[in-house]
Amino acid sequence: MHAASGHRLGAAHPRQEGPTDLRLVPPALAAWATAALMPDVAPGWAAGIATGALALSGALLLKGRGRRPRRTRPRVSLAALLLCVAASATSATLHGADLHRGPVPALARQYATVTAEVEVTADPRLTRPRVRGNRAVPPTVLIEADVRRVTETDGRVTVTRTPVLMLVDVGEGAGGPSPDGARPTRLGPGAARWSGLLPTTRLRVTVKSAPPRESGDRIAAVLRVRAVGAAPDVVAEPSGPQRLAGRLRAGLREATDGLPADARALLPGLVVGDTSRITPELEEAFKETDLAHTLAVSGANFTIVLALLLGPPGLAQRAERRGLAPRLGISLRTTALLGGGLALAFVVVCRPDPSVLRAAACGSVALFAVATGRRRSLLPALATAVLLLVLYDPGLARSYGFLLSVLATGALLTLAPRWSGALQRRGVPPRLAEALAAASAAQALCAPVVAVLSARVSLVGVPCNLLAEFAVAPATVLGFAALATAPVAMPVAEGAAWCGGWPAEWIAGIARTGAALPGAGVDWPGDWTGAALLALLTVGVLLVGRRLLRHPWWCGVCAVLLVLAVVQPPPLPRVFTGWPPPDWRMVMCDVGQGDALVLAAGEGAGVVVDAGPDPARIDHCLRSLGITRVPLVVLTHFHADHVAGLSGVLRGRSVGAIETTALGEPADQAEAVRRQAAARRIPLRHAAAGEQRRSGPLSWQVVWPPPSPPTAVAGTRPPTGTEGGPNDASVALLVRTAGLRLLLLGDLEPPAQRELARSPAAAALHGVDVLKVAHHGSAHQDPGLMRKAAPRLALISCGEENTYGHPAPSTVQALRAQGAMVLSTDRDGALAVTGTGGALRVAGAEGRRTDRRRGVGGGGGEGGTGDVGGTVGDGRTVGGSGN
Repeated sequence: MHAASGHRLGAAHPRQEGPTDLRLVPPALAAWATAALMPDVAPGWAAGIATGALALSGALLLKGRGRRPRRTRPRVSLAALLLCVAASATSATLHGADLHRGPVPALARQYATVTAEVEVTADPRLTRPRVRGNRAVPPTVLIEADVRRVTETDGRVTVTRTPVLMLVDVGEGAGGPSPDGARPTRLGPGAARWSGLLPTTRLRVTVKSAPPRESGDRIAAVLRVRAVGAAPDVVAEPSGPQRLAGRLRAGLREATDGLPADARALLPGLVVGDTSRITPELEEAFKETDLAHTLAVSGANFTIVLALLLGPPGLAQRAERRGLAPRLGISLRTTALLGGGLALAFVVVCRPDPSVLRAAACGSVALFAVATGRRRSLLPALATAVLLLVLYDPGLARSYGFLLSVLATGALLTLAPRWSGALQRRGVPPRLAEALAAASAAQALCAPVVAVLSARVSLVGVPCNLLAEFAVAPATVLGFAALATAPVAMPVAEGAAWCGGWPAEWIAGIARTGAALPGAGVDWPGDWTGAALLALLTVGVLLVGRRLLRHPWWCGVCAVLLVLAVVQPPPLPRVFTGWPPPDWRMVMCDVGQGDALVLAAGEGAGVVVDAGPDPARIDHCLRSLGITRVPLVVLTHFHADHVAGLSGVLRGRSVGAIETTALGEPADQAEAVRRQAAARRIPLRHAAAGEQRRSGPLSWQVVWPPPSPPTAVAGTRPPTGTEGGPNDASVALLVRTAGLRLLLLGDLEPPAQRELARSPAAAALHGVDVLKVAHHGSAHQDPGLMRKAAPRLALISCGEENTYGHPAPSTVQALRAQGAMVLSTDRDGALAVTGTGGALRVAGAEGRRTDRRRGVGGGGGEGGTGDVGGTVGDGRTVGGSGN
């Protein structure tokens, strides 16, 4: 096969490849569709489908016997398709039977507590800390496993094999996010042992069982393990190959310990799919730029490693080879055996994820073709891999990862070569044309599926993938070198990891830069209707693009418009959307069920009051306002819906100080804030009534909580008047800016509100212009404070369709009865207060505007909130309404 090295298959001459062989594509797609549909089909119907397809296939073959090959070819093709349907239906039925075998499903329906022996089947995953209500939910270890033995409460023991999902509540040390927004920094030893379990490990656990949420799940039950501080009870150690794979993965993590944060997180994920160090911030950046496939091992990794052995993929259909094998004098069949062993090791070390299985199966089929001297067209190899994998594991048919992997590979094999040729005919350099065609083709086919998963379409995916592509291969090769040498020569592995860290840093930098662009993506319907619409739009863009290629000037104009849409220079969004208003004084950010405010403190500067529950949303709000400098962050209290987004405020901005309440509860969130402040050397201080400060045109006075007694220790004893807990310890501010007075009440409950109305600061609270309603507009408000404040405009921060009933209709009605216009972020999105004391205005993020003149009462009907629009004057509403 390679004349220079003498590699020939017998005395035969190299075979010349003909047209692409598509005969295996319809059977593979039919088997895939059948496997995807079978979980929703009753077992009896599934068996009938399999039997009917098999019988019809046999009838077609028998009817075609004795006829000319040309006339029987369509019958044979149809028979093969039906045979694959029958095989897929049978396999799916057999796999589905596992979900009903043994006592586990019945015990789950009874929510019974049982003792079971389970075998781990995949690497455990540690969930991210998340906000639920006002608290941060500690991480949970998710473990996919098979129940092998069940001991019921009556002592009966049953041997079975039933797939389940274990949820291990480790809890310890999970107080909050680390300073870089990653996982909690202090997981206890029990959590580390659970999350470090290797596949094939057998455990004995006592669990509370429950049925899966959806009938289409690939598990028979959910088993919850209470393991706070407890280590797993290991019955049998993992197998030898898994222990070896575990040592290799641990060696790679150790070799990358000294790298910068992004490289340390990305390199193990790129090489072996170890994403344990990926921070939520970095993960979000990769999703925004459609680079998420580089966060975990994919088929590209195996292709790169296989190319070292066989040569460039472009020579896969030719007689020549340029890899290491011919240079070392290794024969074709030996090369194929080595490649097969490499594929097996690849799956074991990198774990059998959908893209890994697809790449290994496709590569193995191609290696078999090399060994036998048969045609090596990669599209039939892909179809064969899909068929074999779907028959082996029908659950892959419903895996989005498997679908994206196959679509990307199909795009590279079908569309990319044609687009590359078209670009080269128009004068684009070959290497650039190939890279651009590959990134564009994969994006075109995968974008509709990605839109279903993320409800967003990236506008920077193609350029970011194009820029990152040149770094993937060196990072992968150097990462595998570190993986292989770590067990025997750690200094060598560290050197390889250090070299691989440079391209890994480049990839992470591309992701962060692309995600930081204001127009990096656009929201899109996250359902299959939206996917179909995006597919049609993509086809339209491609058809128009073919014509534009003939007109370079029009191509340049479109490119400039796209760049402007993505970069969005500061004047541009304001011209087209009106947001943010040029004279905004305060903005209530739309952060969901939480609080976050920004007070204008000069050009590019703003005082932030609370950070909401999500770092990404507050960061987006601050970027839209052009805030690069934060003189002060005020965290009214430590509930997670007010402080969990702090890392988003600190992201890429200079922060002067952080001011909080003196009551350090909940303790986990207070500790998380202290860690983040210490990591960035930001002063942390406590606010108390009577404090007055100024920043640029902005001044404010702390009106609550009262100072702590001199003998109190911060965080251990609540200040006077805040015995009700963290809500009553909220920092309340009276803000003055441009002749406006704004009262920000945090989450104060009625007892603290009554104390505030009787406090020395009460005299300054009469007749404020804007009221930030306490506790997301809940029903718990003090009428006396509401009457005293008598706001002209009341703003409520709460999440759309929240389960708390915020804002409460009674609160909205009471505010409107006082003559206030009431707006809330759940209906109106982000809200910006503009104007001066003589003309108060509020603008929504969509550019709608409401005006209200000083001294004019009225403002709409009762209940609900007022829409943003029009002018309120002389007691009547123009262009806005209260519902």
